[in-house]
Amino acid sequence: MLKNERSYEFRKRIDVVHQCNINDSTCPRQADECEISSAWKISASGSAPEAVKMTVRDLEEFFQTSMGMTLCPQWDGESGIVLKLDENSGLTNGAFELEVTPDKVVITSATVGGIRRGGVYIEDMMSHRGAPCLKLGTVRREKLISPRIVHSGWGIELFPDSHLNAIMHAGFDAIAVFCRGENQTNIGYLDFNDLIERAAKYDIEVYLYAYLPSFKHPDDADAVAFFENVYTRLLEKFPGVAGVMLVGESAEFPSKDPATTGKHRKESFYHGIPDVKPSPGWWPCNDYPAFLTRIRDAVRKAIPHAKIIFNTYNWGWSPLEMRKKFLENLPEGITVQVTYDIFSKLMVFGQMRRVMDYSIVAAKPGYYFATECQAAAEFNIPLLSTANTAGSTWDIGVIPYVPVPQRWITRFKELDRFRRECNLNAFYDCHHYGWFPSVITELGKAYFNSPQCDLDEMLKVLAQRRAGTGANELLAAWQKWSEAFDYLPATNEDQYGPLRVGPAYPLIFQVNITRTMGRKEIPFPADPKAHFGGGIVKTLYQPYENINQLPAALRYPNELKGIVEFLRLWDEGIAHYEAALSAAPENCRELLERELNLGRFIRCALQTCYHTKKWWCLNRDIQNIFTAEEGLMILDEIEALAHAEIENAKSAIPLVEADSRLGWEPSMEYVGDKWHIEWKIRQVQSALLEIADYRKILSLTGEEN
Repeated sequence: MLKNERSYEFRKRIDVVHQCNINDSTCPRQADECEISSAWKISASGSAPEAVKMTVRDLEEFFQTSMGMTLCPQWDGESGIVLKLDENSGLTNGAFELEVTPDKVVITSATVGGIRRGGVYIEDMMSHRGAPCLKLGTVRREKLISPRIVHSGWGIELFPDSHLNAIMHAGFDAIAVFCRGENQTNIGYLDFNDLIERAAKYDIEVYLYAYLPSFKHPDDADAVAFFENVYTRLLEKFPGVAGVMLVGESAEFPSKDPATTGKHRKESFYHGIPDVKPSPGWWPCNDYPAFLTRIRDAVRKAIPHAKIIFNTYNWGWSPLEMRKKFLENLPEGITVQVTYDIFSKLMVFGQMRRVMDYSIVAAKPGYYFATECQAAAEFNIPLLSTANTAGSTWDIGVIPYVPVPQRWITRFKELDRFRRECNLNAFYDCHHYGWFPSVITELGKAYFNSPQCDLDEMLKVLAQRRAGTGANELLAAWQKWSEAFDYLPATNEDQYGPLRVGPAYPLIFQVNITRTMGRKEIPFPADPKAHFGGGIVKTLYQPYENINQLPAALRYPNELKGIVEFLRLWDEGIAHYEAALSAAPENCRELLERELNLGRFIRCALQTCYHTKKWWCLNRDIQNIFTAEEGLMILDEIEALAHAEIENAKSAIPLVEADSRLGWEPSMEYVGDKWHIEWKIRQVQSALLEIADYRKILSLTGEEN
């Protein structure tokens, strides 16, 4: 039984890199293995860099915590586990070679980063084995994908050393920081140089995700001076920065392309009338390449080797010929970032749906991703993907990861195909929703190294490690949950509505009974210090129609039917998970209980989504009635829905109390915890009072005073 957690207590769990007491005495050494004993030493040069000495200490802690063994450090020795830093080894940056003989294990690398990752690799092998045993022989591992960039899982721009250590152990080698100026982020002050120096000890690079003033046309007479003042002057103070990340929505400029408004999106109006043309951040403008050239030159003037990454996310919906023309004219030295999931198509019950943002519903990529990668390869442009391979998406906005590993495996294999075919060799592994250690991160770490592992077999190993004799039931649970995601609606209104905050999402009675002509949308309560807070929660549920998808009136019946199927499959997965938990050994149960708790919360979130979508349909219907009797019948349905959702929300409260990560997201902070769920219940109870008033309105005869 899980104990209730205080707010943010999950931070203790996210930074645990060595599991306790996993040495299984029932797993004897095999003939092709080396068995490490307490008589062994961990050896490194006494003059080795601090990062190598940190690896020695990390291995020492691993053996003590996970294997119940004490292996002492040995400086300037060459016995036991030897960490060998050899600049002449011929190994590429971050690569390492592991040589295992019956009485010695040698990790060789040309870089301290390779030594660090070699240490993590042997820890992983022994953890999967459940014993201090390694296969005899020599293997070489190098990074297939680098950088693998993540945001903090602790909170926006929060990177204590313990979290940097966890990031490195999870297989990532870079972090992103939102940058608004010198040591300024979206939430305030951060010492960039301090972070760069601390991260380097863990073989982690730092990228600045730019929110910098850039609204200047590249042809203006003062353009060079403008961009140097913004980018060059800034980066001269932070020479350790690995690169700068740009995206249209935060790097708009006054384009002269007649296909655009030429204005910032917030100013694309004329006397209050919206301009129907896209603003420059949402279109592959013919002068965007010149704009990027100015930024590239300004960045490279300060840091010649810096990577400049530009994300075409905002115009992935535009015609291929326009996107290809943009790529063809892209200046040399720009890496193109392509989002894997957005705009993907899928068929559900014979109806085409679209994925409107980050979502594992898109296990396979769509037209935009495929054609953008192929075009970039044609023009020999470096590629990076918003791959979300840290395991999280916008599917349910307040969970740590989406526990559908079979679906992630499909994505991993597809990404690897594009690595081979289009030279896609870098990932943005999560957006600001961060990352969390899970079966997904373990699969990704194992796969995106060379040579690759068999992911399906690896999943069986991880299931066995997690559930023992319950492994087959666990695999069956994950499979059902993976299948359920075929039916999840990845729409804007759901991702910015009930699926953004789960069972804390309000149900607003859309009939506007008012004496003040007020609006029905209500602010979602959130911490005012949060990066976005409740600003990215749209409380008045309504369809956000899009030229690329069917209108709500046609798709909502299909989406409601799909959620019913999702819940059926999800419940089957929960039953399998409960069976896995029942069969698992005692030392596995806490981890299984946590994921089962997560699964039950996801079910509550989808039930809220169903109720909300049905609520909108009924609210629309009641405003199109012809008789009072018809209206009263619809009100009965609305009231029943409100009471059902109150009960659903109540059932979620013990789930979020048991896991402080549920109901929280880095950019919003707590928006789905107990307090917010209780706020939602009060709101629905208030809506029921409005509904009672509308009953009175329907009973009016037209003869009252």
